[in-house]
Amino acid sequence: MQKIQLGQNGPTVNPLGIGTWAWGDKLFWAYGQDYGVDDVRQAFKAAIDAGVTFFDTAEVYGLGKSESLLGKFMQELGQPVDIATKYGPVPWRFTGSAVSDAITASLQRLQIEQITLYQVHWSFTFFMSQETLMNALADEVKRGRIASVGVSNYSAQQMREAHQLLAARGVPLAVNQVQYSLLHRNIETNGILAAARELDVTILAYSPLAQGLLTGKYSAENVNKPGGARNFDPRFSKSGLEKIAPVLNLLRQFGEKYDKTPAQVALNWLIAQGNVIPIPGAKNAQQAAQNAGALGWSLTDAEVAELAIGD
Repeated sequence: MQKIQLGQNGPTVNPLGIGTWAWGDKLFWAYGQDYGVDDVRQAFKAAIDAGVTFFDTAEVYGLGKSESLLGKFMQELGQPVDIATKYGPVPWRFTGSAVSDAITASLQRLQIEQITLYQVHWSFTFFMSQETLMNALADEVKRGRIASVGVSNYSAQQMREAHQLLAARGVPLAVNQVQYSLLHRNIETNGILAAARELDVTILAYSPLAQGLLTGKYSAENVNKPGGARNFDPRFSKSGLEKIAPVLNLLRQFGEKYDKTPAQVALNWLIAQGNVIPIPGAKNAQQAAQNAGALGWSLTDAEVAELAIGD
């Protein structure tokens, strides 16, 4: 399987990852109700079997449960994988040692010695300056406990600042993880995508299927609202689904041509943008295997452009 390098000279990983926000999260995803540990264990195994070995998590997902599950599954299968996890810059963390302590805790939950990609989950610099934070992360690269540094939900300006601070320490900024999908393309117009390309920063695209809207499961003709917090999202209403019908129709059309699902077409469109790694979630083996079906084929340039217009 072709690999993508994270940033300028970071580790190489799959061109598609698996997001594990739902693994252990009871608030948004209702973990433990209609799916549980056996389901996500099978999702992990199905991803590995399909050759997808890049998993994105965070210390806050399930309050550490997601990291712990990943660590457990790696041990059970004896299968090392590439892990991306995240640090939460909450107000009570205001010294560099807080970063070190957080990494120690993540390493223990994951049962590994090095994290492939360690990201700052969101920008918050009221108590800890960006300089202190980036220097602490650079220290951890030098220690060998993290292989590369990323940010998440950073604006173009914030990304440039982080890049400059890390560069002063000889450490490239590898990633900015942001929301990006056919239905959420703000980064194309707010400067983030342009800055990432200029700085050679890889984009990790979270919610690449717009929390299920691009899977083909939901339509204006068959309104079937999801459970959890998504039930209150107006995009899942009849009027919301009518607005996105043109792009859903194109996804189905191209899916029929390539014998792919709408979700696989939507993910392939993101990969076609170049230096973009989608990280769709997977709560079970079927979803993990379906995600992997986005790999090994390509939309034509004309189809990529038509989908962009169809949004």
